[in-house]
Amino acid sequence: MWCIPRVDEAFIARMEDVLDQYAKPYDPNEPILCFDEKSKELHDETRPTQPMTLTRTRRRDYEYRRNGTANVFVTVEPKGAHREVTVTDRRTKQDFAREIKRIVDLPRYRDATTIHVILDNLNTHNASSLREAFGDDVTEQLMKRIRFHHTPKHASWLNMAEIELSIIARQCLNRRIPTKERLMNETTAWTTQRNNKQAMIHWTFTIDDARKVFRDCY
Repeated sequence: MWCIPRVDEAFIARMEDVLDQYAKPYDPNEPILCFDEKSKELHDETRPTQPMTLTRTRRRDYEYRRNGTANVFVTVEPKGAHREVTVTDRRTKQDFAREIKRIVDLPRYRDATTIHVILDNLNTHNASSLREAFGDDVTEQLMKRIRFHHTPKHASWLNMAEIELSIIARQCLNRRIPTKERLMNETTAWTTQRNNKQAMIHWTFTIDDARKVFRDCY
C-alpha cells in the first residue's frame, strides 16, 4: 500500500465503514451503489479507415483530430448486477447533483428506503452540490434517502466503481470516438449488454483482511 501516505483514525474509520457496506447481503430496500467518473477525449479520424480484408488487417492512420472531451459517470450496484452510465459535457457540481437525483428517481430505486452511495473525496461529491443545484427543500428530501460513504483519502481503490470504470475503459472506451453523441450510443450499448448478462463484482477484501494488512496502525 505504498500509495497511502498516512493511515490514521480517520482513514481506518472510513475504510471500515466502506468495507462494512460491502459485507452486507443484497437488500433492494437499501441498495449499495458505487459512483465514479472518467474523462474521455473525443478523437476523429483525419483519413478514411481501410477495412480488413482476407489478407490484411484493418488500417487506420496514426493522426487524429481532437474534438474536445466528455465526462462519463458510472454508477454500479455490485450485488444487484446493475450499472448506469451517463455522458455529460463536464463534471461540475451541477452535473454531479443531476446524476445523483436521476439515480434516486429511477424506478429501480424509487421505493428504496435508504440508498448507500460509495464515492471518493472529489470536492463535488457532497450534499452541498445538491443544495447548489436544487436548493434546500429538494436537497433535504434527497438526503433523507441518500447516505454518502466516502472512501479514505488516497484510497479510491476501495470504491468498486473503479473496477467498473476499468472494464468499460477496456471494452468500450479503448478506441477513437469522435463525438459526444457517438460516445452516448457506445456506452448505452455496453451498459445494456452488461446488465443483460447480470455481470456482478465479487469483492473479497474484508474488514478482517484490512486489520491484518494495517495491523500496526490499529
